[in-house]
Amino acid sequence: MPAQRASRSPRLRRGVSEHRLRPYELLGGLGGAFFVATQGITVGTIGVALFIVAFTAGQSSSSLLVDHFGWSPSGRHGIAAPRVVAAALAVVAVVLAAGERLVDNADALLAAYALLAFVAGTLQAIQQALNGRVAAVGGSWATTWNNFVVGTAGLLVFFMVSLLSDGDLDPLPQTWWLYLGGLCGIGFIWIATWTVRIHGVLVLGLCMIAGQVVTAELIDVLGEDSHVGTVGVLAGALTLVGVVLALRVRRDATPIKAD
Repeated sequence: MPAQRASRSPRLRRGVSEHRLRPYELLGGLGGAFFVATQGITVGTIGVALFIVAFTAGQSSSSLLVDHFGWSPSGRHGIAAPRVVAAALAVVAVVLAAGERLVDNADALLAAYALLAFVAGTLQAIQQALNGRVAAVGGSWATTWNNFVVGTAGLLVFFMVSLLSDGDLDPLPQTWWLYLGGLCGIGFIWIATWTVRIHGVLVLGLCMIAGQVVTAELIDVLGEDSHVGTVGVLAGALTLVGVVLALRVRRDATPIKAD
């Protein structure tokens, strides 16, 4: 197994040299870096709820286009009515789940930050398509490693630029388990590189949204101050309906075969 994993990175280099991979397809991790940076910049102003709504809108709409043009390795998925409805249900579900936590007051800065979140969602869909194409050549583990190297490099550049502005650096948190999030990210990227090659970007994105909404509701239920009501249950159900609708539409092209 170690020898097999070690051979994956040379396969990426060989894929580029043999023109089976374009160099820009290795830059999908920058989409994740943009998401992390945007979240840190905007959430303090617009709140988590509005950020997630704008992000979901960008991710769902762009996933339709990414699949329509066949950018993911699963082949071309035309823009059919059930897929459009599925994407819309995802946005509606997130709005319902956010509920009263959405920000009431609107101004130019809030709109600009919401637009950044929308762009982050758009880039997330493109990232999954690129990662899937890379995985078709080099495998999931090499893609995961490449994704984190590129994303970390992008965040380091952003951090260096941020030092040019005024402000103080907050100390790192001391709670050790907060740093386990990176392991969740590794697992997510690895699973996503497999899923996107089978079902495309839209279904992957809808499954992500469904998992986030349902898990958030479960956390609220298990918490001491549970406030999950009919609207929360409806939101979770809508995301699952969206996944089923998108899965019922067959693709129009043959997927890219992995090496």
